[in-house]
Amino acid sequence: MRDASPEAILNQARQTLDIEVEAIRAAAARLGDDFVRAAELVLHTSGRVIVSGIGKSGAVGRKIASTLASTGTPAHFMHPAEALHGDLGMIADGDVVIMLSNSGETREILDILPAVKRRQVKVIAICGVRDSTLSQAADVTLDAACEREACPLGLAPTASALVALALGDALAMAVMAARGFSTDDYAATHPGGALGRRLLLRVGDVMHTGADNPTITPDATVLDALLTMSTAPVRGVVTVVDRAGRLVGLFTDGDFRVLMQREVNHEAVLKGPIAEVMTRTPTTVGPDILAAEALSIMERREFDNLPVVDEEGRAIGMVDIQDLMKLRVI
Repeated sequence: MRDASPEAILNQARQTLDIEVEAIRAAAARLGDDFVRAAELVLHTSGRVIVSGIGKSGAVGRKIASTLASTGTPAHFMHPAEALHGDLGMIADGDVVIMLSNSGETREILDILPAVKRRQVKVIAICGVRDSTLSQAADVTLDAACEREACPLGLAPTASALVALALGDALAMAVMAARGFSTDDYAATHPGGALGRRLLLRVGDVMHTGADNPTITPDATVLDALLTMSTAPVRGVVTVVDRAGRLVGLFTDGDFRVLMQREVNHEAVLKGPIAEVMTRTPTTVGPDILAAEALSIMERREFDNLPVVDEEGRAIGMVDIQDLMKLRVI
């Protein structure tokens, strides 16, 4: 073991990151007409994008295919060795094939290259050597050359793999932006987990409605409000509505505590009309806004509940912050 001191470890880590950052900056500086052409090929393909590579390039290729697929470009990864045994059937006329090889001379890639080229497809090479076999055969090459690897031995693909990955991300993001891929589009490809909940779940999906949405009329008393809010599934809040069901006010258990601290005659408070002590212009939301947006409003204003109204101002539901937290709408 040469030097395992904390200082040596941190120095090696910083050197690695510096080399990789510089390699990506150099790749960005080289971007030009070839990148535009590659983006146009992907953007206008009538088929899918098939990505292929082996070893570290294969790992990078899987990530590129995944990123493309999740941002509006149908894409699949094809292992070059498996391609020789039937997976070439993944490729159809009109597809774009992205082939990764740092040297441009990877045997498994070159083995499938003739079969790929015989099809009516366009080939994009992500390659570190411009005059390599792969680069020369491709319709367009994205230059993934890097001056040196971050590996202390200069052997393990590090900076070169990261440059290839960054170029793939850049290609996917450029195509995504050109296509006008929206937040709603993104949500449609990510329906599961916290991301899906944040992008898809609407207030109307989680609000308490009907008998679970406590309401009273303006002629009710404070005591009526307390009894109503204490027996409803959404505790600590009641909406005040007119005869047409339109929201005219809100009353919470917090309002009641403030009221009791301020007034001496508690019995008179309980018998008093709710219309005189309710909040007349409460913050409301519509049923179609994202639940995550409602949660943001509630956290920012320190609300536990948020009334939901329709276009006519009718109180149609109540959002409870505890429900949103349980659903992990973050």
